[in-house]
Amino acid sequence: MTFANVGTLGAAAGKRDELVAHLTRRSAALNEAGCLAYEVGINDESPDTVYVVEMWQSSEAHRASLALPEVRASIAAARPLLSGEFGGFRFDVVGSPLRD
Repeated sequence: MTFANVGTLGAAAGKRDELVAHLTRRSAALNEAGCLAYEVGINDESPDTVYVVEMWQSSEAHRASLALPEVRASIAAARPLLSGEFGGFRFDVVGSPLRD
């Protein structure tokens, strides 16, 4: 069953664009780990917030990806760009009007 992880990341003051650039770098490892989509967005009404929507083959694939060396290194590199404010939710996708 497809798994969705949707969240907000607080960027350190003035670091939003740098965080977006970091999060949107190509990553073959995510695809190989079962990531179906990884979308990063912004809203100028919340200038220190980055929005991330992840779709995974399963919650297990998402969890396993967190142990990959490339993912761990990316998380470590992003930490100085973060304010420490996080939000979001996770859910199992049960259907879509765009696909069978």
